[in-house]
Amino acid sequence: MPKPRTVHILKALTASILIAIQAVSPLAGSVQAAGLPTLGDGASSLTTGEERRLGDSIARELYRDPDYLDDPVLQEYVEGIWLHLQDAARKNGELSPELEERFAWTLLLGKDRQVNAFALPGGYMGVYLGLIGVVSSGDELASVIAHETSHITQRHIARMMAQQGKQTPLMLASMLLGALAATRSPDAAMAIMMGGPAAVMQNQLNFSRAMESEADRMGYSLMSPAGFAPQGFVSMFGKLQQASRLNDNGSWPYLRSHPLTTQRIADMDSRIPPGKRAADPVPTLEHVMMSARARVISNPGVEVRRQWATLPRSSSFSSLSQFEQVAQLYAATLSAMYLRDWPLAREMVQRLLTATAGNAPANIQARWLNAELEFKADNPQAALAALPLQSVMAPQAAPKVTASGNLAGPREAGPREVGPSLATIDVVERVAPRRPELLLKTEILLRLNQAGPMASPLQTWVTDHPRDGSAWQTLARVWRSQGQEMRALRAEAEAQVAHYDYAAAVDRFKAAQDLARKAGARADYFEASIIDTRLRAVEELLREQLRDKAINK
Repeated sequence: MPKPRTVHILKALTASILIAIQAVSPLAGSVQAAGLPTLGDGASSLTTGEERRLGDSIARELYRDPDYLDDPVLQEYVEGIWLHLQDAARKNGELSPELEERFAWTLLLGKDRQVNAFALPGGYMGVYLGLIGVVSSGDELASVIAHETSHITQRHIARMMAQQGKQTPLMLASMLLGALAATRSPDAAMAIMMGGPAAVMQNQLNFSRAMESEADRMGYSLMSPAGFAPQGFVSMFGKLQQASRLNDNGSWPYLRSHPLTTQRIADMDSRIPPGKRAADPVPTLEHVMMSARARVISNPGVEVRRQWATLPRSSSFSSLSQFEQVAQLYAATLSAMYLRDWPLAREMVQRLLTATAGNAPANIQARWLNAELEFKADNPQAALAALPLQSVMAPQAAPKVTASGNLAGPREAGPREVGPSLATIDVVERVAPRRPELLLKTEILLRLNQAGPMASPLQTWVTDHPRDGSAWQTLARVWRSQGQEMRALRAEAEAQVAHYDYAAAVDRFKAAQDLARKAGARADYFEASIIDTRLRAVEELLREQLRDKAINK
């Protein structure tokens, strides 16, 4: 794994550059005066390939940051919401076939308590745990994601960056990372930015008010078709408005990048039917559990976790609503796990299982937490027994369907990963494994030295999800446990490719190639052929990456 960088880029990302609302920069007026390029105006804006390449360059840095988080449970929950919104955008005609094919549509989670989300070029979206932890319902979270999705589908970033058309995408990526870091840490920004041009970039990437209104309007139109209550937009605006009045401690950086205007609030409120304006969206038990998970994982400190771990023992617990009880029990279980207080964790998770017994999606999450608890308590047999295998997935947790497993380099379209249409979700759910269970079951069986049977389902998964670096790494460990070192090295290489670290991938492929040569007639020639082909492809990608860096020095 790459060394953590001194500059915590993901932690510094706040979206005030990519998703700022104010039209206060000098460029905003000139762009409006000149006429903003339309989506189809390829002559004056970045091509989709250039935008994807720019996003890939930024994503490569984010994957290397220690604040990047791959928590399978939260990833599945948030990505499930996003997949439904993508499906709605597709049906509404807002997601063009070109963008669907060429963009990454990749979610990045940041382990930070700040309330924020951001969109990046080329179909990348980032969500901080702080945002998941404060929203009251999945509908409120969906409203933020819908807004950012509309920035992506309308190519707002590319349209603003078109004014910098003489710069190469890689240089823009460097400037962009510096400008993003500047929103959190001026010292970090100086370590990234290349002098004056980055400051110019920071000023010029503010979205216009027209773009923000468009993202609101189009994001709102995705809510109902995606199965979310449109009132989530209004209640989220209310939450932001209240925070803007009461908060001055910097914990809501989303407000700095998304300052509310009375026009935006009034516009969203006017779209809600009169009889429903006062009704906030009703949360689900699954959402309050995921919100609790986000709060605990975002590392509030030992003392806070000690308080959370014993809250359900208080005399007032019985007077709470079911939602509040479930949230407290989930947070108590996970907090006790972090504190390694296994008896307390087991007490809380058993109470959680009882509290969610009548709700299938919530009970699946409770059972998964029980399995996670036993695994971390070094009781793999109990963990395996607790794991809710072959459970029916919640619709919003539907897997991606990949039409192509081909390598996606910086100059080519990414693998086509799209969410299934709502009409096919029931069919997909009955045959597809849930990623959290797939990965945890493999970890359990690895500890029991019985992971051989997991090679096949993992191979199927990475074929459908070639950019899942964690799954590739897990598959490598399974193959190594079976004495298949050459396959393990290839899987490690693919994990590096998934995170755009082509140099590390070439190193792993060459190690596998050397192993095949030493094996001679005993080598698996089919596997060796795959390695040779992939090595040549990744070496070309590495050459392109190095050429781009040399050009932009």
